[in-house]
Amino acid sequence: MKTLISFLKRKLKKTEQHLSKQPGQAQSLTFDKSMDKELKRPIRVLVAKVGLDGHDRGAKVIAAALRDAGMEVIYTGLRQTPEMVVNAALQEDVDAIGISILSGAHMTVFPKVLQLMKEKEMDDVLLTGGGIIPGEDMKKLNAMGVGKLFAPGIPTSEIASYIKEWTKENRNF
Repeated sequence: MKTLISFLKRKLKKTEQHLSKQPGQAQSLTFDKSMDKELKRPIRVLVAKVGLDGHDRGAKVIAAALRDAGMEVIYTGLRQTPEMVVNAALQEDVDAIGISILSGAHMTVFPKVLQLMKEKEMDDVLLTGGGIIPGEDMKKLNAMGVGKLFAPGIPTSEIASYIKEWTKENRNF
């Protein structure tokens, strides 16, 4: 676990350096820790990469940002199946599942994960995510029951705030 945390810290530092070199592209990677005072325990989020999509830098940046926002983050790693993701989420008793997808398989992956969550009665767990997902597909997925989906370039603080607000409204602490 310490190795993963060290790895994520290095990746976050490189990302911060990269972002600071791009004029007009500044994004805040710091968070107000006081937002956690209302919660009795940390929010638990599972971050996953489903399928053959091998690009996980964004997922690691999100995992580090959510951790820095006071959440407990479980990162599944690459090449997970929807069944593996849902089983891990159930075992880890998470409040939210975040799927990073760049492969174009979002209209297959999200409905399958949602179906498996319903079968396991995980109706009080948020399914959210982001990546390369066209706006029309985001609307279709939202209508199916998937939470808010995030496109590249969204500030990580917005993602953390969304998960915190959803969890406060939908989970029992």
